[in-house]
Amino acid sequence: MERVSALRGVLPLLLFIRITFGVGLSAAEAPREVFLLPYEGLINPVSSELILTGIRRAGHARAEALIIQLDTPGGLDTSMRETVQGIIGSPVPVVVYIAPGGARAASAGVFITIAAHLAAMAPGTNIGAAHPVLLQGGEMDKEMKTKVENDAAAYIRSLAERRGRNVKWTEEAVRKSVSATEREAKTLGLIDFISPDLPTLLQQIDGRQVITSEGPVTLHTVGAAVKPIPMGFRLKVLRIISDPNVAYVLMLLGIYGLIFELSTPGSVLPGLVGAISLILAFYAFQTLPINYAGLLLILLSLALLLAEVKLQSFGLLGVGGIVAFLLGSLMLFPGEFPMLRVSLGVILPSVLLTAVFFLAIVGAAWKAQRRKPVTGAEALQGQIGIAKSNLDPEGQILVRGEIWEAEGFEAIHAGEKVRVLEIQGLKARVERVRD
Repeated sequence: MERVSALRGVLPLLLFIRITFGVGLSAAEAPREVFLLPYEGLINPVSSELILTGIRRAGHARAEALIIQLDTPGGLDTSMRETVQGIIGSPVPVVVYIAPGGARAASAGVFITIAAHLAAMAPGTNIGAAHPVLLQGGEMDKEMKTKVENDAAAYIRSLAERRGRNVKWTEEAVRKSVSATEREAKTLGLIDFISPDLPTLLQQIDGRQVITSEGPVTLHTVGAAVKPIPMGFRLKVLRIISDPNVAYVLMLLGIYGLIFELSTPGSVLPGLVGAISLILAFYAFQTLPINYAGLLLILLSLALLLAEVKLQSFGLLGVGGIVAFLLGSLMLFPGEFPMLRVSLGVILPSVLLTAVFFLAIVGAAWKAQRRKPVTGAEALQGQIGIAKSNLDPEGQILVRGEIWEAEGFEAIHAGEKVRVLEIQGLKARVERVRD
């Protein structure tokens, strides 16, 4: 009995030791993960949502780090600031890796790189040219330019000071649009590593200590499993829609669909497709630097083309509509970045198809106006009929299966052929047909 009592007293202690050391062993044996998020393109709402989602997923998984493989020419200021705020508030170390060779981190990409806990560049890459510009094109007035520059310079200085990077160079990147290669960036203290590939980067950052939103963290990345974060279906669709060429085509489909629905009420399908296309186009316009003068020119061109169908201005309104359509398409998405403009390979076929479409409508309307009537009293003019009774001068005739009261200019006997000259009220005026 004493032995049993002793065992009962020891068992809870043994169980506690087992649970404690068992949990510790499991934690030590848990595989380490590094999340990889590749992104190429403009910094816009799609990119900011993708990066913020990656930060949350890495935080929930308690990953060793999140590596953002970046290649961007820049983008929207609001999306850049959302991304930077997400990086600063990340509980997981964020590493920005400018790769592969030939990639760049320009404009908004500089801010994101400087804000990262660690930064690396692949050989053959560059960083810089962060001077703020109007994506809509044109020039800011002097006072506004000074305000925007000062704001951007102060922002990037604060990020550089927070991460211990070269404050002077980052400010010059904003004010003077300076750029640097990967070697110059390493020498200037803008990045931490030059990494030819991802395995090398994982070795370089192993053992480094960084300060996250939850305090100091030491990275253990050697041997860690790399887990890519794919872009979800929703973000893929939004990214495709945000392309200027796609947004342009969606806008045209929306306008044509609504015009067809209004011209033939009850079709349903054209109106439905047009409404959906316009809504998607408006979403894309929020992420693109749209010029509203170009949009108004496109709407004006469609109004002129529709007026040509109704008014028959001998092509004058139609030509004006085509010219306005072309100019509006060229002006719709201005800016310094080619990827923010509609390709001529999309504009020219669209203009040509629009011109052909409306010219076909105009031609059909013109032919319809010149075509001889086939119904009504006007359709009887010139028709050949037969006298049902003697016309001396009045009587009845049979024409096109109908019996009409008729009046002749001369005496016409029943059974003779007559030609209808005109219709006056409910009486036809006819003449004898001589063989």
